[in-house]
Amino acid sequence: MGLTKQTGKDIAAALDERSRDVFRRIVETYLDTGEPLGSRNLSRLLASPLSPASVRNVMSDLEALGLIYSPHISAGRLPTQQGLRFFVDAFMQVGDLSHQERAEIDRQIRPAGTDTTMESVMNEASKLLSGVSRGAGLVITGKNDPVLKHVEFIRLEPTRALAILVGEHNQVENRIVELPAGVSSSQLTEAANFLNAHLGGQTLVELRSQLAQLKIEIASELDQLAGDLVERGLAVRSGESETGKPARLIIRGHANLLEGLAGAEDIDRVRMLFEDLEQKDGLIELLDLAESGPGVRIFIGSENKLFSLSGSSLILAPYRDSEERVVGVVGVIGPTRLNYSRIVPMVDYTAQVIARLSRKP
Repeated sequence: MGLTKQTGKDIAAALDERSRDVFRRIVETYLDTGEPLGSRNLSRLLASPLSPASVRNVMSDLEALGLIYSPHISAGRLPTQQGLRFFVDAFMQVGDLSHQERAEIDRQIRPAGTDTTMESVMNEASKLLSGVSRGAGLVITGKNDPVLKHVEFIRLEPTRALAILVGEHNQVENRIVELPAGVSSSQLTEAANFLNAHLGGQTLVELRSQLAQLKIEIASELDQLAGDLVERGLAVRSGESETGKPARLIIRGHANLLEGLAGAEDIDRVRMLFEDLEQKDGLIELLDLAESGPGVRIFIGSENKLFSLSGSSLILAPYRDSEERVVGVVGVIGPTRLNYSRIVPMVDYTAQVIARLSRKP
Protein backbone atom coordinates (compact mmCIF):
# COMPACT_ATOMS: atom_id res chain seq x y z
CA MET A 1 0.00 0.00 0.00
CA GLY A 2 1.13 3.59 -0.58
CA LEU A 3 1.47 6.28 1.99
CA THR A 4 -1.71 7.69 3.38
CA LYS A 5 -2.03 11.47 3.24
CA GLN A 6 -1.55 11.74 6.99
CA THR A 7 1.49 9.49 6.97
CA GLY A 8 2.96 11.47 4.08
CA LYS A 9 2.49 14.72 6.01
CA ASP A 10 4.09 13.22 9.09
CA ILE A 11 7.14 12.09 7.14
CA ALA A 12 7.44 15.41 5.35
CA ALA A 13 7.42 17.19 8.69
CA ALA A 14 10.08 14.83 10.06
CA LEU A 15 12.56 15.52 7.25
CA ASP A 16 14.93 18.44 7.53
CA GLU A 17 16.33 20.21 4.47
CA ARG A 18 19.42 17.96 4.36
CA SER A 19 17.34 14.76 4.46
CA ARG A 20 15.02 16.11 1.77
CA ASP A 21 17.98 16.89 -0.47
CA VAL A 22 19.51 13.44 -0.02
CA PHE A 23 16.18 11.72 -0.65
CA ARG A 24 15.45 13.84 -3.72
CA ARG A 25 18.86 13.05 -5.23
CA ILE A 26 18.39 9.31 -4.72
CA VAL A 27 14.97 9.33 -6.39
CA GLU A 28 16.02 11.58 -9.27
CA THR A 29 19.04 9.40 -9.98
CA TYR A 30 16.81 6.31 -9.99
CA LEU A 31 14.28 7.94 -12.34
CA ASP A 32 17.11 9.04 -14.64
CA THR A 33 19.32 5.93 -14.69
CA GLY A 34 17.59 3.17 -12.76
CA GLU A 35 20.77 2.73 -10.72
CA PRO A 36 21.31 2.95 -6.94
CA LEU A 37 23.17 6.00 -5.65
CA GLY A 38 26.03 5.54 -3.17
CA SER A 39 27.06 7.88 -0.37
CA ARG A 40 30.34 8.96 -1.97
CA ASN A 41 28.76 9.99 -5.28
CA LEU A 42 25.80 11.50 -3.50
CA SER A 43 28.00 13.71 -1.32
CA ARG A 44 29.36 15.34 -4.49
CA LEU A 45 25.86 16.16 -5.76
CA LEU A 46 24.51 17.92 -2.69
CA ALA A 47 24.11 21.69 -2.64
CA SER A 48 25.71 21.94 0.81
CA PRO A 49 28.93 20.01 1.62
CA LEU A 50 28.35 16.74 3.47
CA SER A 51 30.83 13.93 4.10
CA PRO A 52 30.07 10.38 2.87
CA ALA A 53 29.80 9.27 6.52
CA SER A 54 27.18 11.95 7.23
CA VAL A 55 25.33 10.97 4.04
CA ARG A 56 25.24 7.35 5.24
CA ASN A 57 23.67 8.49 8.51
CA VAL A 58 20.97 10.38 6.64
CA MET A 59 20.40 7.34 4.42
CA SER A 60 19.96 5.18 7.50
CA ASP A 61 17.26 7.53 8.77
CA LEU A 62 15.48 7.51 5.40
CA GLU A 63 15.69 3.73 5.30
CA ALA A 64 14.10 3.54 8.76
CA LEU A 65 11.20 5.62 7.41
CA GLY A 66 10.69 3.10 4.61
CA LEU A 67 11.58 5.57 1.85
CA ILE A 68 14.75 3.94 0.49
CA TYR A 69 16.46 0.55 0.57
CA SER A 70 19.71 -1.13 -0.41
CA PRO A 71 19.32 -3.74 -3.18
CA HIS A 72 22.32 -5.66 -1.77
CA ILE A 73 25.15 -5.28 0.72
CA SER A 74 27.57 -2.41 0.05
CA ALA A 75 25.31 -1.02 -2.67
CA GLY A 76 23.86 2.46 -2.92
CA ARG A 77 20.21 3.18 -2.22
CA LEU A 78 17.06 3.02 -4.30
CA PRO A 79 13.62 4.43 -3.50
CA THR A 80 11.00 1.98 -2.25
CA GLN A 81 7.51 1.96 -3.73
CA GLN A 82 6.45 3.94 -0.67
CA GLY A 83 9.30 6.36 -1.30
CA LEU A 84 8.26 6.89 -4.91
CA ARG A 85 4.70 7.61 -3.83
CA PHE A 86 5.99 10.11 -1.25
CA PHE A 87 8.22 11.76 -3.88
CA VAL A 88 5.33 12.08 -6.35
CA ASP A 89 3.01 13.53 -3.71
CA ALA A 90 5.46 15.80 -1.88
CA PHE A 91 8.25 16.79 -4.28
CA MET A 92 7.22 16.37 -7.90
CA GLN A 93 6.43 19.55 -9.80
CA VAL A 94 4.26 19.09 -12.86
CA GLY A 95 4.54 21.91 -15.37
CA ASP A 96 2.18 22.78 -18.18
CA LEU A 97 2.88 21.91 -21.80
CA SER A 98 4.16 24.59 -24.11
CA HIS A 99 2.10 25.84 -27.05
CA GLN A 100 4.40 23.91 -29.40
CA GLU A 101 3.98 20.66 -27.45
CA ARG A 102 0.20 21.00 -27.50
CA ALA A 103 0.24 21.70 -31.22
CA GLU A 104 2.41 18.63 -31.83
CA ILE A 105 0.00 16.40 -29.88
CA ASP A 106 -2.91 17.84 -31.89
CA ARG A 107 -1.04 17.17 -35.12
CA GLN A 108 -0.09 13.59 -34.25
CA ILE A 109 -3.49 12.53 -33.01
CA ARG A 110 -5.37 14.09 -35.90
CA PRO A 111 -3.15 14.82 -38.93
CA ALA A 112 -4.35 17.75 -41.04
CA GLY A 113 -6.31 16.97 -44.19
CA THR A 114 -7.15 13.38 -43.25
CA ASP A 115 -10.57 11.83 -42.89
CA THR A 116 -10.01 10.83 -39.29
CA THR A 117 -12.18 8.28 -37.51
CA MET A 118 -12.30 7.86 -33.74
CA GLU A 119 -10.64 4.47 -34.22
CA SER A 120 -7.64 6.14 -35.86
CA VAL A 121 -7.62 8.85 -33.17
CA MET A 122 -7.37 6.16 -30.48
CA ASN A 123 -4.58 4.37 -32.32
CA GLU A 124 -2.57 7.56 -32.84
CA ALA A 125 -3.04 8.57 -29.19
CA SER A 126 -1.79 5.18 -28.05
CA LYS A 127 1.27 5.41 -30.33
CA LEU A 128 1.98 8.94 -29.13
CA LEU A 129 1.91 8.05 -25.44
CA SER A 130 4.01 4.95 -26.05
CA GLY A 131 6.62 7.03 -27.84
CA VAL A 132 6.95 9.79 -25.25
CA SER A 133 7.01 7.42 -22.28
CA ARG A 134 9.04 4.53 -23.70
CA GLY A 135 6.38 2.43 -22.05
CA ALA A 136 3.06 1.23 -23.37
CA GLY A 137 0.38 3.70 -24.43
CA LEU A 138 -3.08 2.73 -23.25
CA VAL A 139 -6.47 3.80 -24.58
CA ILE A 140 -9.71 2.29 -23.33
CA THR A 141 -13.02 3.32 -24.81
CA GLY A 142 -16.42 2.70 -23.36
CA LYS A 143 -18.47 0.29 -25.40
CA ASN A 144 -20.16 1.85 -28.40
CA ASP A 145 -23.75 0.63 -28.59
CA PRO A 146 -25.41 1.65 -31.86
CA VAL A 147 -28.79 0.49 -33.08
CA LEU A 148 -27.94 -2.61 -35.12
CA LYS A 149 -29.30 -3.93 -38.36
CA HIS A 150 -26.97 -6.88 -38.97
CA VAL A 151 -24.61 -9.17 -37.06
CA GLU A 152 -22.14 -11.66 -38.48
CA PHE A 153 -19.59 -14.03 -36.91
CA ILE A 154 -16.35 -15.15 -38.59
CA ARG A 155 -14.29 -17.86 -36.91
CA LEU A 156 -10.64 -16.92 -36.37
CA GLU A 157 -9.50 -19.75 -34.09
CA PRO A 158 -11.24 -22.72 -32.45
CA THR A 159 -12.18 -20.56 -29.45
CA ARG A 160 -12.20 -17.05 -30.99
CA ALA A 161 -14.36 -15.33 -33.57
CA LEU A 162 -14.70 -11.89 -35.14
CA ALA A 163 -18.10 -10.32 -34.52
CA ILE A 164 -19.04 -7.79 -37.22
CA LEU A 165 -21.72 -5.34 -36.05
CA VAL A 166 -23.40 -3.14 -38.66
CA GLY A 167 -25.34 -0.14 -37.35
CA GLU A 168 -28.43 1.50 -38.79
CA HIS A 169 -26.29 4.25 -40.36
CA ASN A 170 -23.94 1.64 -41.87
CA GLN A 171 -21.23 2.18 -39.28
CA VAL A 172 -19.24 -1.02 -38.77
CA GLU A 173 -17.62 -2.21 -35.55
CA ASN A 174 -15.48 -5.33 -35.20
CA ARG A 175 -15.02 -7.16 -31.91
CA ILE A 176 -13.08 -10.26 -30.96
CA VAL A 177 -15.28 -12.65 -28.98
CA GLU A 178 -14.28 -15.73 -27.02
CA LEU A 179 -16.14 -18.93 -27.93
CA PRO A 180 -16.98 -21.85 -25.69
CA ALA A 181 -15.02 -24.98 -26.56
CA GLY A 182 -16.66 -27.11 -29.22
CA VAL A 183 -18.73 -24.42 -30.95
CA SER A 184 -19.04 -25.30 -34.64
CA SER A 185 -19.15 -22.95 -37.63
CA SER A 186 -22.75 -23.95 -38.28
CA GLN A 187 -23.65 -22.97 -34.73
CA LEU A 188 -22.06 -19.55 -35.28
CA THR A 189 -24.20 -19.12 -38.39
CA GLU A 190 -27.31 -20.17 -36.46
CA ALA A 191 -26.48 -17.69 -33.70
CA ALA A 192 -26.08 -14.85 -36.23
CA ASN A 193 -29.36 -15.79 -37.91
CA PHE A 194 -31.15 -15.80 -34.55
CA LEU A 195 -29.76 -12.38 -33.59
CA ASN A 196 -30.57 -10.85 -36.98
CA ALA A 197 -34.13 -12.20 -36.80
CA HIS A 198 -34.66 -10.56 -33.39
CA LEU A 199 -32.77 -7.27 -33.79
CA GLY A 200 -35.73 -5.14 -34.87
CA GLY A 201 -33.93 -1.79 -34.48
CA GLN A 202 -32.51 -2.62 -31.07
CA THR A 203 -29.08 -2.04 -29.63
CA LEU A 204 -26.99 -4.97 -28.54
CA VAL A 205 -27.60 -4.00 -24.90
CA GLU A 206 -31.38 -4.05 -25.43
CA LEU A 207 -31.18 -7.39 -27.21
CA ARG A 208 -28.96 -8.77 -24.47
CA SER A 209 -31.50 -7.62 -21.90
CA GLN A 210 -34.27 -9.45 -23.74
CA LEU A 211 -32.16 -12.58 -24.00
CA ALA A 212 -31.28 -12.34 -20.29
CA GLN A 213 -34.96 -12.16 -19.39
CA LEU A 214 -35.66 -15.12 -21.64
CA LYS A 215 -32.82 -16.98 -19.99
CA ILE A 216 -34.32 -16.30 -16.56
CA GLU A 217 -37.69 -17.66 -17.66
CA ILE A 218 -36.12 -20.75 -19.20
CA ALA A 219 -33.86 -21.24 -16.19
CA SER A 220 -36.89 -21.17 -13.90
CA GLU A 221 -38.47 -23.96 -15.86
CA LEU A 222 -35.24 -25.92 -16.04
CA ASP A 223 -34.67 -25.46 -12.32
CA GLN A 224 -37.78 -27.45 -11.53
CA LEU A 225 -36.68 -30.25 -13.84
CA ALA A 226 -33.11 -30.11 -12.45
CA GLY A 227 -34.39 -30.30 -8.89
CA ASP A 228 -36.30 -33.42 -9.77
CA LEU A 229 -33.24 -34.99 -11.41
CA VAL A 230 -31.03 -34.16 -8.40
CA GLU A 231 -33.55 -35.70 -6.00
CA ARG A 232 -33.59 -38.86 -8.08
CA GLY A 233 -29.78 -39.00 -8.04
CA LEU A 234 -29.52 -38.57 -11.80
CA ALA A 235 -27.69 -35.20 -11.75
CA VAL A 236 -25.67 -32.86 -9.56
CA ARG A 237 -25.78 -29.04 -9.49
CA SER A 238 -22.91 -26.89 -10.76
CA GLY A 239 -22.44 -23.12 -10.69
CA GLU A 240 -22.28 -20.80 -13.65
CA SER A 241 -20.13 -17.62 -13.78
CA GLU A 242 -21.14 -14.48 -15.63
CA THR A 243 -18.55 -12.25 -17.31
CA GLY A 244 -18.59 -8.48 -17.18
CA LYS A 245 -19.63 -6.41 -20.17
CA PRO A 246 -16.89 -5.95 -22.79
CA ALA A 247 -14.79 -2.85 -23.28
CA ARG A 248 -12.46 -2.10 -26.15
CA LEU A 249 -8.73 -1.87 -25.55
CA ILE A 250 -6.13 -0.27 -27.77
CA ILE A 251 -2.55 -0.65 -26.60
CA ARG A 252 0.76 0.10 -28.27
CA GLY A 253 4.35 -0.33 -27.18
CA HIS A 254 4.46 -3.85 -25.72
CA ALA A 255 8.06 -4.16 -26.88
CA ASN A 256 9.05 -1.01 -24.99
CA LEU A 257 8.34 -2.72 -21.70
CA LEU A 258 10.61 -5.63 -22.63
CA GLU A 259 13.63 -3.46 -23.44
CA GLY A 260 16.30 -3.49 -20.79
CA LEU A 261 14.77 -6.21 -18.65
CA ALA A 262 17.51 -8.30 -17.10
CA GLY A 263 16.03 -11.77 -16.81
CA ALA A 264 13.21 -14.15 -17.51
CA GLU A 265 11.51 -13.28 -14.22
CA ASP A 266 11.08 -9.64 -15.29
CA ILE A 267 9.76 -10.64 -18.70
CA ASP A 268 7.27 -13.00 -17.06
CA ARG A 269 6.07 -10.12 -14.90
CA VAL A 270 5.40 -7.97 -17.95
CA ARG A 271 3.60 -10.84 -19.65
CA MET A 272 1.42 -11.25 -16.57
CA LEU A 273 0.63 -7.55 -16.77
CA PHE A 274 -0.73 -7.85 -20.29
CA GLU A 275 -2.61 -11.02 -19.44
CA ASP A 276 -4.31 -9.05 -16.66
CA LEU A 277 -5.10 -6.21 -19.02
CA GLU A 278 -6.81 -8.54 -21.44
CA GLN A 279 -9.28 -9.63 -18.78
CA LYS A 280 -12.60 -7.84 -19.08
CA ASP A 281 -12.77 -7.21 -15.36
CA GLY A 282 -9.41 -5.48 -15.53
CA LEU A 283 -10.56 -3.13 -18.27
CA ILE A 284 -13.69 -2.20 -16.40
CA GLU A 285 -11.60 -1.66 -13.26
CA LEU A 286 -9.40 0.85 -15.09
CA LEU A 287 -12.49 2.76 -16.19
CA ASP A 288 -13.73 2.74 -12.60
CA LEU A 289 -10.36 3.94 -11.29
CA ALA A 290 -10.33 6.86 -13.68
CA GLU A 291 -13.88 7.82 -12.83
CA SER A 292 -13.32 7.69 -9.07
CA GLY A 293 -11.09 10.76 -8.97
CA PRO A 294 -10.67 14.01 -10.88
CA GLY A 295 -7.82 14.61 -13.31
CA VAL A 296 -4.74 12.44 -13.81
CA ARG A 297 -4.20 9.60 -11.35
CA ILE A 298 -0.91 7.82 -10.66
CA PHE A 299 -0.70 4.22 -9.40
CA ILE A 300 2.69 2.81 -8.41
CA GLY A 301 3.21 -0.96 -8.27
CA SER A 302 0.89 -2.75 -5.88
CA GLU A 303 -1.23 0.35 -5.17
CA ASN A 304 -3.50 -1.08 -7.84
CA LYS A 305 -4.24 -4.78 -7.49
CA LEU A 306 -4.28 -5.13 -11.28
CA PHE A 307 -0.51 -4.51 -11.23
CA SER A 308 0.41 -6.05 -7.88
CA LEU A 309 2.69 -8.61 -9.56
CA SER A 310 3.96 -6.54 -12.46
CA GLY A 311 6.17 -3.98 -10.71
CA SER A 312 4.77 -1.32 -13.03
CA SER A 313 3.37 2.17 -12.71
CA LEU A 314 0.18 3.41 -14.31
CA ILE A 315 -0.75 6.98 -15.20
CA LEU A 316 -4.43 7.42 -16.11
CA ALA A 317 -6.60 10.30 -17.26
CA PRO A 318 -10.31 9.97 -18.08
CA TYR A 319 -11.99 11.64 -21.01
CA ARG A 320 -15.62 12.67 -20.83
CA ASP A 321 -18.59 13.22 -23.09
CA SER A 322 -20.60 16.45 -23.39
CA GLU A 323 -22.51 15.52 -20.23
CA GLU A 324 -19.25 15.05 -18.27
CA ARG A 325 -19.65 11.29 -18.03
CA VAL A 326 -16.45 9.25 -18.20
CA VAL A 327 -16.53 7.37 -21.50
CA GLY A 328 -12.92 6.23 -21.73
CA VAL A 329 -9.38 6.37 -20.38
CA VAL A 330 -5.96 7.18 -21.79
CA GLY A 331 -2.72 6.48 -20.04
CA VAL A 332 0.75 5.01 -19.86
CA ILE A 333 1.97 1.75 -18.37
CA GLY A 334 5.67 1.54 -17.67
CA PRO A 335 8.39 0.84 -15.13
CA THR A 336 8.27 2.63 -11.79
CA ARG A 337 11.06 4.95 -13.00
CA LEU A 338 8.79 6.76 -15.45
CA ASN A 339 9.41 10.47 -16.03
CA TYR A 340 6.25 11.36 -14.12
CA SER A 341 6.62 15.16 -14.30
CA ARG A 342 6.78 15.07 -18.11
CA ILE A 343 4.29 12.28 -18.80
CA VAL A 344 1.48 13.46 -16.49
CA PRO A 345 0.73 16.70 -18.41
CA MET A 346 0.99 14.87 -21.75
CA VAL A 347 -1.51 12.21 -20.66
CA ASP A 348 -3.79 14.95 -19.33
CA TYR A 349 -3.74 16.98 -22.55
CA THR A 350 -4.12 13.87 -24.74
CA ALA A 351 -7.30 13.02 -22.82
CA GLN A 352 -8.57 16.56 -23.43
CA VAL A 353 -7.91 16.26 -27.18
CA ILE A 354 -9.69 12.92 -27.44
CA ALA A 355 -12.66 14.27 -25.47
CA ARG A 356 -12.87 17.26 -27.81
CA LEU A 357 -12.72 15.12 -30.95
CA SER A 358 -15.21 12.56 -29.65
CA ARG A 359 -17.82 15.28 -29.07
CA LYS A 360 -17.74 16.47 -32.69
CA PRO A 361 -20.64 15.31 -34.86
